Amino acid sequence: MHNVVRLIEIFHSCFEITHNTILKPGDDEPIYIPENLSEKQNIIYFAHGFFSSALHECAHWFIAGSERRKLLDYGYWYEPDGRSAEQQALFYKVEVKPQAIELIFSEAVGLKFNFSLDNLSGQIGDTEKFKDNVYKQVQNYREFGLPKRAGVFLKAIEAVDFKLRDVFTK
Repeated sequence: MHNVVRLIEIFHSCFEITHNTILKPGDDEPIYIPENLSEKQNIIYFAHGFFSSALHECAHWFIAGSERRKLLDYGYWYEPDGRSAEQQALFYKVEVKPQAIELIFSEAVGLKFNFSLDNLSGQIGDTEKFKDNVYKQVQNYREFGLPKRAGVFLKAIEAVDFKLRDVFTK
């Protein structure tokens, strides 16, 4: 089991001061809430305290530009489970980059990566094409580099041996 508390600490050490952004476990669906009248910081909530969800939601934040980071959930639409084939194709299109970054982070911390198709009761469409596109994006990131904030975070998590540390974490 990976230490999500340590992951949160690393994220905060990298971005809490420089970007006024924190990472928190949520109860249900993940969501990004920008700083506003009631929130003094930008908050990335990840689902159910799951380590993999934290990596995935961080990946979305790393991709979002400064204007998108001012919007609730970066201004993206989200169709819940039960999407049509067309809606699922749009989901795949916007998920290639975040899932590629999540895959790279997962490898860095020794966590098995699972593709998120996120449509259990709907049409999943061409999953092999989606997976191929994610792998191609991983290769692109490895060749040309990650987005700046993702690169900073990758270096920070690579400096921690999650596999060894978690053996001793209760």
